[in-house]
Amino acid sequence: MKLKRKAAAGVIALLAIGLLTSCTGGDADQTTEKIDAFPSKWDEEITIDVFDGLANYMGVQEGWFGKIVKDKFNMKLNIIAPNVAGGGDTLYNTRVSAGDLGDLIITDKGEKLDELIQGGLVADTSAYYPAMENAGRFDKAIEKLNENADGVYAFPTSVSSIPPTESSEGIDPTFGPFLRWDLYAELGYPKIETLEDLLPVLKDMQDLEPTAPNGQKVYALSLFKDWDGNFMNNAKQPITYYGYDEVQFALAMADGSDYQGILDDDGMYERVLNFFHRANEMGLVDPESTTQNYDTLFSKMQNGQVLFTWWPWLGQSAYNTDANMAEGKGFMIAPLEDQKIFSYGAEAYGGKQVLAVGSKAEDPERVAAFIDWLYSAEGSLTNSSQTMGAAGPEGLTWEMNDAGEPALTDFGKQVFLSGDAPVPAEWGGGAYLDGVSALNVSVVLPIDTDPDSGFPYSYKLWESYQELTANPLTEDWSEHMGGAATTMEYLKNNDQVIVAPGASFTIPADDSEIETLRNQVKAVIVQSSWQATFAESDAQFDQIWSDLQKTATGLGYDKVLEVDLATAKAQDEQRKAVAKEFSE
Repeated sequence: MKLKRKAAAGVIALLAIGLLTSCTGGDADQTTEKIDAFPSKWDEEITIDVFDGLANYMGVQEGWFGKIVKDKFNMKLNIIAPNVAGGGDTLYNTRVSAGDLGDLIITDKGEKLDELIQGGLVADTSAYYPAMENAGRFDKAIEKLNENADGVYAFPTSVSSIPPTESSEGIDPTFGPFLRWDLYAELGYPKIETLEDLLPVLKDMQDLEPTAPNGQKVYALSLFKDWDGNFMNNAKQPITYYGYDEVQFALAMADGSDYQGILDDDGMYERVLNFFHRANEMGLVDPESTTQNYDTLFSKMQNGQVLFTWWPWLGQSAYNTDANMAEGKGFMIAPLEDQKIFSYGAEAYGGKQVLAVGSKAEDPERVAAFIDWLYSAEGSLTNSSQTMGAAGPEGLTWEMNDAGEPALTDFGKQVFLSGDAPVPAEWGGGAYLDGVSALNVSVVLPIDTDPDSGFPYSYKLWESYQELTANPLTEDWSEHMGGAATTMEYLKNNDQVIVAPGASFTIPADDSEIETLRNQVKAVIVQSSWQATFAESDAQFDQIWSDLQKTATGLGYDKVLEVDLATAKAQDEQRKAVAKEFSE
């Protein structure tokens, strides 16, 4: 079956002026005889170009991951990273114009992948697919990704054997009300029924510790503008505590039971802005919020100058050091009684990025073998190590203990508990962090399990790790949270998490009219949201909100919202269809 989507305008233009050197696939396309197995060794050393839209490193992969790839495939990875090269799509367009994006390509699925297929820049790997036993475990996702193409042109990332109706997020959700548990405990673990009930608790916590060890003033809340887009990013976060996530200007409940516009009267967005406004009136909001960036906020978290965070991965990574936790200090989730936290289900058909073999690849069979290995247990453990939570190479960072269960080695404890360690020469040398995979994409979710051992790839899910890292902070938290060992266990035990089935839904691109209207409206929403947060009175807050609604409406907000609500409902339909399909 041929591609159904139209090629994107960018590649059409390149084709029209003759810049693409070829409209047919490379060696893989020309291979007619299918293979059943890859070679056990590769005699000739090669270096392949990896065009990686996610990479934050440019150059040849070094360190322990580079050595593993070299030992297995006699191959070096030369990472070409547009994120590092700068200039937006300049590097991409230049290489597309030359007809050779790379030997291995990591890019977005959907429109961008389609344009590469139709432009002849990616190869059909159908001849190699019978040999790809590891990737074959996720055949349904691969088939879905390639359903509009006459061949096997791409492979999904972030796949999992976990049902799409189950959370993809491990021991912590993506979102949640995380506060300085030690100060909360000092107050006597007061009851918190609603989001608004957090405010007096945070006020009392701030009064308990008004000054950080570095002498700076402590604030319960500290905000930043870096991530603002369709609206004020920080204001979106508490909305997720009640089961909603954003779809541009729309808010959609994880189960499709409710939809809101971002500017609805008495809607969730107004509720959170009001929460911020009241917090500011109480002296709980850092006055530097309007000028600081995320890095500054992170530094304040490290220094103990902030008492609340929207996410586990901010407060805990910045402040929950071994030393602090040994003293019982750190961020843990609060027992917010009415929360129903939004959780992303495991993506049944993979995430937003894909892997593909370039049509001009020097050795497409070897690149296909490497892709297949990334789906294996060894590939999953090593490719997603450190930054994404997988355990790393067996024998270096972990090993099976006498009980037949995985446990960190002394070296692994150094890496994962202290942050880094020098790698032994036989494993490639250098610092462990310098040797992690530069691909910066999870091919198989780290919370998935090794099909042979049955243990998760993520060391944080191992019982041995949870026993190892138990400390006064986590023990006190567990004691007052019904004995739960992890955040997700507590939420599940109390029916306080709602999972949006992983349907691999892609929000369609705006047409030119909607894009223009959206850009006008979102600028006003962001500006007014910050003004409302720091309004000097309730009356001023109400006036700012009313003016925002009128201005946004005049700029075309309703027309854009109509599109976004339709998108949100289409997403829900796809989620329900996927949930039904996999339940059968």
